[in-house]
Amino acid sequence: MAIYFDHNAGAPLDERVLEAMLPYLREQQGNPSSVHRYGRLAREAIEQARAQVADLVQAAPSQVVFTSGGTEANNLAVFGGMGPRPQGHLAISAVEHPSLREPALSLRAQGLTVTEIEVDSQGRVTPSTLESALRPDTRLVSVMWASNETGVLQDIPTLSEGIRDQGCIFHTDAVQVVGKLPLDFRRSGVHLMSLSAHKMGGPKGIGALVVDSSLDLAPLLQGGGQEKGRRSGTENVAAIVGFGKAAELASAELHHRAQEWSQWREYLEQALRQLPEVVIFGEMAERLPNTVFFAVPGIEGETLLMALDKAGIGVSSGSACGSGSHQPSHVLLAMGIAPELAQGAIRVSFGAGNNWSQIDELVAVLKSQIDQLQRMLLCAY
Repeated sequence: MAIYFDHNAGAPLDERVLEAMLPYLREQQGNPSSVHRYGRLAREAIEQARAQVADLVQAAPSQVVFTSGGTEANNLAVFGGMGPRPQGHLAISAVEHPSLREPALSLRAQGLTVTEIEVDSQGRVTPSTLESALRPDTRLVSVMWASNETGVLQDIPTLSEGIRDQGCIFHTDAVQVVGKLPLDFRRSGVHLMSLSAHKMGGPKGIGALVVDSSLDLAPLLQGGGQEKGRRSGTENVAAIVGFGKAAELASAELHHRAQEWSQWREYLEQALRQLPEVVIFGEMAERLPNTVFFAVPGIEGETLLMALDKAGIGVSSGSACGSGSHQPSHVLLAMGIAPELAQGAIRVSFGAGNNWSQIDELVAVLKSQIDQLQRMLLCAY
């Protein structure tokens, strides 16, 4: 039986979300910018979803700007936050997702100064390292709330205090946190927050950037003036409705989900600690309840991943956006992990549809495969 443990890359679409979407895929075809009845129905559906997403993250509905996903939200935060004629200094954490890191580096190629904020051995940005990265001309700072790889959480409210004192714009990529842990945009101290639906049972291809009401954000796309001019293009009504429904479900089920996943994570990590030489990354830091990132010295991550795949178990070697590169995780390298060990990283991320028996199956297969691979290494030596 196939077992899916890669929810940080993408969670299965919740059946209740699909049911909410179907009318807007089959019958309700009105353009939400049209003034006739069909257009108004589509507009009402979008605004209801906007309110549902806002409620999940404790923001005002007017602050939610729908995008095509977390990647576009991160790009909008960087390019929109830096302005149409980018100038000044940009600081990002060394463990950002490629969809934030690459836009920042593209600005560096254009001549802007970009600083990568160092992290400690657990992958955390500290207030002191953040402070040392700021300059008088710093315009935008971005620190992701939780790593998609290690699951390590940053203390965003504390970090925001120093940033706001400097008058900088503060962005956080909260794609991995939304639907897994409580979020409060108002109290977080950030100006911009990226979200995505498909990590929490919503559809792929829809996300949002939550924007502080005081911020003048330069749009990436221009044309129709949708989303109050911040994101032009005819809205994907069905996907937006699905995002709203997923947010509503997450609001109601958040506590239960987090509690169950935490138990699974602890159970799996206890089993991993019984195996020789296994290293669990970020284990001394606060982490997402559903994420375990580990490696076995001497064993390639891709080798173990394929062995698990043959056994019908789907895991990841890190970020889905970086898979296939055969390069060690930049997140682990930033944490000071040796490249040889980082090359062996495997990520397990739980979610809806998983259960205790699947965790037991994963542990059994891991023990068998690691033992087999280690014997092969000894024979080769």
